[in-house]
Amino acid sequence: MTIFLQSLDYQLWHIIVNGPRMPTRTKEGVVSPKPENEYNDNDFRMLQLNSKAKHVLFYVVGPNEFNQISSVTYEGTNQVKESKISMLVHECELFMMHNDECISDMFTPFTTITNSLKNLGKSYSN
Repeated sequence: MTIFLQSLDYQLWHIIVNGPRMPTRTKEGVVSPKPENEYNDNDFRMLQLNSKAKHVLFYVVGPNEFNQISSVTYEGTNQVKESKISMLVHECELFMMHNDECISDMFTPFTTITNSLKNLGKSYSN
C-alpha cells in the first residue's frame, strides 16, 4: 500500500499516516484555520492531496472498512482531540454557502465537518 500511494504522489502516504492537513495561519502567536478566501496555491494543493488520499482509501478498502479505519484517525491525546474539535467548530462557524453553489453542493462539505465532530465525540442538537 505504501509503494502504491507513493507512486501516485509521494506525499499521500504521509497524509494517510499523519492525518489530513488543513490550511492554518498564525496571528499574534495563535494558530487558527485559514479562511477559504485566504487560501493560496499551496493550500489548494494540500487540500487536493487530502482528497486524493481519501479517494484512494475509499477505492481500495470500500466504505465499510474505510469507516472502521478512519475512526483510528480520531485517536490521540485529549489535547490533540480538543485541538481537532476546536478547528472543526471554527470551520463550522465560518461555513457558508457560496454564490455559485446550490444546497446539494454545500451539503457534502458540511456533512464532513459534522461527521468529523461526531467521531470526536462532539455533537449538536438540531
